[in-house]
Amino acid sequence: MKETRSYNELLPHLFRQEYAKMTAVLCRHFGLRHIEIAEDIASDTFLKASEHWAINGIPENPAAWLYTVARNKAKDYFKHISVFETKIRHGLKPDNHKWENDFEFHEEIISDSQLAMIFAVCNPANNPESQIALALQILCGFSVEEIANAFLTKTETVKKRLQRARNNLRNDDFQVETLTGPEIRSRSDTVLKTLYLLFNEGYFSKSNHQFIRKELCSEAVRLILILTENPLTNTSQTNALLALMCFQSSRIEARINEKGEAVLFDEQDQNRWDKSLIEKGNYYLINATNGNEISKYHLEAGIAYWHTTDDKNKWRNILQLYNQLILIEYSPITALNRTFAFSKVYGQERAISEAEQLHLMEHNQYHGLLGYLYTPSNIPKAIEYYEQAVKLTTSETEKQTLNRKIERLKRKDDGQYR
Repeated sequence: MKETRSYNELLPHLFRQEYAKMTAVLCRHFGLRHIEIAEDIASDTFLKASEHWAINGIPENPAAWLYTVARNKAKDYFKHISVFETKIRHGLKPDNHKWENDFEFHEEIISDSQLAMIFAVCNPANNPESQIALALQILCGFSVEEIANAFLTKTETVKKRLQRARNNLRNDDFQVETLTGPEIRSRSDTVLKTLYLLFNEGYFSKSNHQFIRKELCSEAVRLILILTENPLTNTSQTNALLALMCFQSSRIEARINEKGEAVLFDEQDQNRWDKSLIEKGNYYLINATNGNEISKYHLEAGIAYWHTTDDKNKWRNILQLYNQLILIEYSPITALNRTFAFSKVYGQERAISEAEQLHLMEHNQYHGLLGYLYTPSNIPKAIEYYEQAVKLTTSETEKQTLNRKIERLKRKDDGQYR
């Protein structure tokens, strides 16, 4: 029974970590026109693992086992399926026909394939939203539900968007290969936004009833590190986004207590913050200032930096950065976070009018913020807003956190919003 539990925990983790890598390498040989074949082979590999491991136990090196099976399945496909001869071989580049000798799953190939894959998927043949949705699904392994949550839209809308995007890729017949400088520069914004959304889904998850999904945060950091290792993608924005991820990641362990409950910012034990990640954040933030560009990632990285300090002017600096950020790219979350920072500088009473002007009635964070702002002056109203936030959130962990706030208020114990 113990081994079964271990297998049940390990396989989903490996699926998240290795499925996208496996698909990327396979697509170097099949091409994006036949991406479904690559995905089918990867899926069959994990299906075989679920059947084999349940009976024979987990192999000593599970990841290597998966790649060996995937390699053998792909070889068998090329050898025995007539579709290869009639529909695929002519679409491959001439130097790809010696598949058995050239194809390997090793670290360099996987890294190169993923970098090429994300830039291939972020193809101008699709609009930016479709590029991001497709990259989240293919490269990062997001489900349709997770993509819908990232875009704050309906699952049916995402399904249609993905289908159209896949058709466009097939029609464009784009190959997963090394791209030119102009191609990389034209797609960099979409690639960075994709990794930004990936990290955010891990850092504050709205799906799977989890508050934090560390594997998504780690995957986003790993992928953006690949970008910093290539001269064409090691840009100011790339370093700024990596700095942001490092600063945010430094507080992950402090955001959940031993009971699995969310710990809000003002209540976190700073001794649990990862100082080495803060130092790395500082390093990449300095790298990001080597040019004249100021992007949203620079501003958000600056905000995350100030959160790691105890400077007396911390919140004034954060508010100033939010004031700039909201001009560059408005979003409901940015507006709400700016209002929270405003309350730290000018007080909760003045911040109430700022918040109410936002009219974000369908956002649970809006009601949660007003619950926090009304706590010192009007406890019944604060409870009312918190209860509305509970109704609107899809996160079980967030519901628990809000309900704890409500219970504290009912006992006349002031709570903190963040």
